[in-house]
Amino acid sequence: MNLIEIYIHEVTRRLPEKNREDIALELRSTIEDMLPDDYNEDAVKAVLEKLGNPVTLASRYRDQPMHLIGPRYFDVYIGLLKMILPIATVISLISVIAVYVTGFSGEDTVIKFSTIIGKGIGSIFEVGIQTFFWLTIVFAILERSDLRKDNQPLTTRFTKWTPDDLKKIPNIPKKKAISKVEVFGSLMWTAIWATLYFNANHLVGIYKGTVDGIKFVNPSLNQEVLLRYWPIVLVVIGFEIALALYKFIKGQWTKRMAIFNAVLQLIGTIVFIVILRNSNLMTQDFITYMSDIFTITANQFKTWIIGSGIFIFILSAAISVFDGYRKAKIR
Repeated sequence: MNLIEIYIHEVTRRLPEKNREDIALELRSTIEDMLPDDYNEDAVKAVLEKLGNPVTLASRYRDQPMHLIGPRYFDVYIGLLKMILPIATVISLISVIAVYVTGFSGEDTVIKFSTIIGKGIGSIFEVGIQTFFWLTIVFAILERSDLRKDNQPLTTRFTKWTPDDLKKIPNIPKKKAISKVEVFGSLMWTAIWATLYFNANHLVGIYKGTVDGIKFVNPSLNQEVLLRYWPIVLVVIGFEIALALYKFIKGQWTKRMAIFNAVLQLIGTIVFIVILRNSNLMTQDFITYMSDIFTITANQFKTWIIGSGIFIFILSAAISVFDGYRKAKIR
């Protein structure tokens, strides 16, 4: 077999059997038209080089992409992956914390913490792989079911790009932008304090070092008192998650977001102060233990804790509100 026949064979063997003969005739005719009357092996090589790799040419005849996800859907695919992956991993981590922490008995605290960390890392990895796999499968199917031969990349709205799309791209100043790390940190902080709140009698208290490790001795907060406020606490948690997702979608501070944040900080501060001022919030064992350490009376210790807690919370809320409005005003 000469080079032409070998080339045609390499192309057609990658095609459905029913189309091979017709395409072989068409390809042979195309090559002959491209060759001069008196051609030699060098002329054949030049023509075949113009036609390109037989694998690539075969894929054109099949009208099927050689890639898993091509340029038409790649930007949309990457954009959705960046959006969904962090949210999915945070939700999985929150789920792990909720499941394992609710089983705390107050014993073997260190072992339980190590279990949560290990399970959390495993869950994040598993969910990340699952999210990547299924999103890739969906876009691979879209790539192969799209019969249009237009390979122009689509926008995130699955529409063809036009110059008008340039007007929709926001020019976000660096100091006004909200990073994905900030959103992830917000969700993580919500998961941590919510876990501590609903499991305070197992997590927040007095720890003592022993020969076997750190042991949880006495809780510092009365869980029954905390659970009296659970409906409004859940509202605060919901608002914090909503604000984090709003930040993720917008990607920058806006006036509306600053107002939302201010309302959230106000509600959270009021709820915190109401809970902290409950006279039965701290357990008597904790108050006695800490009073002995600082050599002050129980009332002095309670006053100091309540006053310091309220001051720190109000200060942090005020800083958050000020910072939100400051960033929202940046042009």
